Amino acid sequence: MSCDISQGRLRSCKDGLGGNSVLYLYNGLKDAFTVTSGEATSINAGLTEVYKFELEGDLNTLEQSQVGDRNTGTEVNTQTLTISLKKIDASTNAQFNLLVAGYPQAVVVDRNGNWHCLALDDGMDFTVVSTTGGAKTDMNGYTLTGVATTRDLAPLMDSATQTAFESLVV
Repeated sequence: MSCDISQGRLRSCKDGLGGNSVLYLYNGLKDAFTVTSGEATSINAGLTEVYKFELEGDLNTLEQSQVGDRNTGTEVNTQTLTISLKKIDASTNAQFNLLVAGYPQAVVVDRNGNWHCLALDDGMDFTVVSTTGGAKTDMNGYTLTGVATTRDLAPLMDSATQTAFESLVV
């Protein structure tokens, strides 16, 4: 049967880190990457502009929840990306208005150097919360929450594709 697992996994070392270091956003594109066996191995020529957001702190998370349903014979992976960006400004407000209205896709780089390709099926729906805080030590900035549903866990980008992808940053 084609859905039977075909390998296990050994215990890994205690050398991983949680969190994310970079977020890349781009306007939605059908088949943005060629994906083979869970790995993004090339970029669609139609992808010409990528926008980079450097992340700091511990409030930047990616969670994927893949669920199979034996009653319907389906599976769905819900990808939830939460990003915290400091300081409010007019140009960022304008861009985030567009972000919420569009169907962006994302790549997030975790602190272990893995590049996760997100929202490849239908784009990602974002909620943007802009807060000034109350106390002087409260955050003044944005919290972005992006949610996408796809079939599979996010493919990881290979190193050659990472290099090509970075060359598209505007």
